[in-house]
Amino acid sequence: MSGSVYRPVVCPALIGRDSSLELLDRLIVQASASKGQTLLISGEAGVGKSRLLAEAKVRAVRLGFLCLQGNCFEPDRSLPHAPILDLLRKVPAARPPDDIRAHTGSVVPELIKILPEFAVSLPDVASGTALEPVPDKRRLFHALVQVFVHLAAGQPLLVAIEDLHWSDDGTLEFLLHLARCTASQPILLLLTYRAEEVEPALSHFLAEIDRERLASELRLAPLSIDEVGAMLRAIFDLHRAVRADFLDVLYDLSEGNPFFIEEIVKSLIASGDILYADVMRDRRPMAEFRIPRSVQDAVGRRVERLSQDARRALELAAVAGRRFDFALLQRMLQCHEQELLQLMKQLVGAQLVIEESAERFAFRHALTRQAIYSGLLVRERRSLHREIAQAVERTYPEPGDTTVTDLAYHYYQGGAWEKALEYSRRAGQRAQALYAPRAAIEHFTHAVEAAHQLSMGALPQLYRARGAAYETVGDFEHARVDHEAALGAARAAGDRYSEWQALLDLGMLWAARDYSRTGEYLQQSLSLAQEMDRRSALAHSLNRVGNWHVNVERPLEGLRYHREALAIVRAAGDRRGLSETLDLLGMASFVSGDLVQSTTYYQEALALFRDLDDRQGLASALATLAACGPNYTTSTVLPAVDFGEAVREGERALALARELGWRAGEAYSRLTLGLCLGPQGHYARALESAQGGLHIAQAIEHSQWVTVAHYTLGALYLDLLVLPEARRHLEQALELSQGLGSLHLTRLSTGHLASAYLLQREPGRAESVLSAALAPDTPMQTVGQRACWYARAELALAQGDPGLALRIADELIVSAAEAGTDKIVPRLRKLRGEGLAAQRRWQEADAELQAASSGAIGQSTQPLLWRIHATLGELHKAWGRRKEAAREFAAARASIERIAAEIPDECLRDRFLHAATAWLPSRPPSPARAGREGGLSVREREVAVLIARGLTNRLIASELVITEATAEVHVKRILSKLGFTSRTQVAAWVVQEGIAAAPPDPTPPTRRSS
Repeated sequence: MSGSVYRPVVCPALIGRDSSLELLDRLIVQASASKGQTLLISGEAGVGKSRLLAEAKVRAVRLGFLCLQGNCFEPDRSLPHAPILDLLRKVPAARPPDDIRAHTGSVVPELIKILPEFAVSLPDVASGTALEPVPDKRRLFHALVQVFVHLAAGQPLLVAIEDLHWSDDGTLEFLLHLARCTASQPILLLLTYRAEEVEPALSHFLAEIDRERLASELRLAPLSIDEVGAMLRAIFDLHRAVRADFLDVLYDLSEGNPFFIEEIVKSLIASGDILYADVMRDRRPMAEFRIPRSVQDAVGRRVERLSQDARRALELAAVAGRRFDFALLQRMLQCHEQELLQLMKQLVGAQLVIEESAERFAFRHALTRQAIYSGLLVRERRSLHREIAQAVERTYPEPGDTTVTDLAYHYYQGGAWEKALEYSRRAGQRAQALYAPRAAIEHFTHAVEAAHQLSMGALPQLYRARGAAYETVGDFEHARVDHEAALGAARAAGDRYSEWQALLDLGMLWAARDYSRTGEYLQQSLSLAQEMDRRSALAHSLNRVGNWHVNVERPLEGLRYHREALAIVRAAGDRRGLSETLDLLGMASFVSGDLVQSTTYYQEALALFRDLDDRQGLASALATLAACGPNYTTSTVLPAVDFGEAVREGERALALARELGWRAGEAYSRLTLGLCLGPQGHYARALESAQGGLHIAQAIEHSQWVTVAHYTLGALYLDLLVLPEARRHLEQALELSQGLGSLHLTRLSTGHLASAYLLQREPGRAESVLSAALAPDTPMQTVGQRACWYARAELALAQGDPGLALRIADELIVSAAEAGTDKIVPRLRKLRGEGLAAQRRWQEADAELQAASSGAIGQSTQPLLWRIHATLGELHKAWGRRKEAAREFAAARASIERIAAEIPDECLRDRFLHAATAWLPSRPPSPARAGREGGLSVREREVAVLIARGLTNRLIASELVITEATAEVHVKRILSKLGFTSRTQVAAWVVQEGIAAAPPDPTPPTRRSS
């Protein structure tokens, strides 16, 4: 004989209640200051009231509270003051006899009259007390209140009563009295009740509490799906995401109720469906989950109270679904409306169903319906499903979209396979059109099974449709199996067009994992399209092969394929094909480093995606358009989108991907936002976004986005100078990109990793990774190649070869300017300035760094700006210009402190501050003057004085004989250095500091007109 022992399933952490705990903390503190508080905690059964109460008690005890708790139980409604007596019984155990005497005083005799147990703890007091009849209500309430007041005199008191919905009337009267009497006492009164079980006495109590404003109320809502995921990770101690399909089904069943989640998981563990040490298994149909005993028992006790007719109505309703129509139930039961209304009142009264409208009812909870449904025999269920489907068809001879879904479900569950195939296919197509991929998967799965039951063999289009839905939710393995099944079925049937579709689908699917496999499938699809001589198919294949060339960093070849596809779709007037082609041309231009052309393509593609209502294409295009702004990937080319627009487009892409349930798209959007936000110094948002992208990418096992996530996080930590984390993420990104076969991602990761090695003073490692990724004849074309060449210039500076660094910087600057704009790339001008400074060409270096500073201000790249100020400080220090050095170091320090102030994580903030300030002298030259002048240069002080006089940029330019654009740059610099946002602040600062126009600097740099 053998048996199994299962440990209890209890979440070790309180999930999703942060705001509730903040409220409790405030009330505990207020009560400890003799500002008595009463809090009502309401919510459905199992939502977490008791767990929250337990946490409140732990927190109160830490602050020196005495905690007493009473509980109401269902049989106690006929037992006067049962929870109060329960609570008072705990007083002798909580406090020694001397304490009780000291703090309860003369009321002990009264207590003994209603609670003889006190005589055991205080025999000396009890000996002179005759057991008289219980005093009248007023005297009793006074005595009870005095107990709590006396106890609170010694230490703050928390009094908790659970499950007021089961309390007697006397208890409610006393609690109302107590709430009135504790306003000036160090007492916190916590009362919980089930919102769905409020009877007249409790309703009156709550109304009085509201009328007299005696309490706050906290209504606990079920957990969100993300919080359910967090709860499961805590239960199983997982450091990865829970499988999305498992999470969806568990959330549907539990509806976010924490108790139900724990009970369902316990049931699954007991049945062997999941193990603590195992990965979550594939999803099973909801009907196959075993209903937890606790739920089955609770529902069973309520069903026992129903009449036979009401039970029959309940069973039919359970087969109909979570929600059901009154008219359909009436048709099935063949009864009069008034008869059914009486039955529904029984079901509502038993708290099994609720009325949603005059025509529609619903089960109070999904598990309630599931418990009723699972109690029926399988044959009985099938028969009822068929009956319901036939009744629906008779009622709606021309079914609409919602009815099609109902018919698909009932005919499938009823085993009517021909009807199930027809309606499941239609329901799946409807779900796809509505961007509901998980519903589409379920319907297409039913259609595939129905086809097999009918011995129809494999249907390529069904497999293809389901594979696409699996791909949308990020389930690579199921998508691969379906697309391969579609390919096999198409080849077996001699269907060349379906074969081409399957090859293309497989190629696109493998792009997330292995570019070599991608290339094989796409080349096969291109060959087949050429053989078939179908122009639309040929354009699709050309586009996908072109995109593959871009990803393996052969963008010029990719552009050739895309332009050939463009000619085909334009000639055919194929607007959908045109939108796809423009999208891919935009990506090819982006990788090539031509962000201006990329933006042009994307603007045209976006208009088409909107016209075609292609929301997935729209989300992807918006995310890539956001990447055309200033970010870590584009730092060596000219951005075509400003920061504000980039973030807005990225946020739109993220919202749209979430709306579509497109997990890969959500990950991509989050990572793009992380890349954009970091260079502006918004590190908290950037890290949160990037870590969220990594979390999703790992959950759906999307290798490409996992790689991009590690690259993004590495770049962020590198910018923060948190080098161990930067190195770890970038090394992982490099390894993954090499396994993926993406030269584009390999070079991006290599460039940043080499920079990290240099900052850690490991030039040998930097040279090693750069040599592996960058041949001497590698062009400076793609963003990946340019990232590596930039790092190669940094290495040359570290190795004492400024000549090489300058040659690389000049070539990068010239190639960036080929986009045909007069804008500058601040990071490249900074690099050139550092090379000139290393050759002691002070004035030229100063000019380059000032240009870099102007560009950084224009792009709002604060993290780059403080580095430029620090570099200028070192330049002036080496040049012997102590005052200028002091100003630049002060400006750098101020910028660092402003950035640090926005980093909420204390440890990360301290690490950044320590590393960044280490770049500056420990005692900047002339600190008093630098501090007084805010780090402003002589010219900037002049401009500040003119601002204080109320002059516009045009008048400032006229006064100082400079261009208006130069005046604007000076104003932006002043605002940046002082940390101000308006000219008014500058004017006030000038007056406060007593700053006047300064005489010319005795050793000014060469004057420039702009």
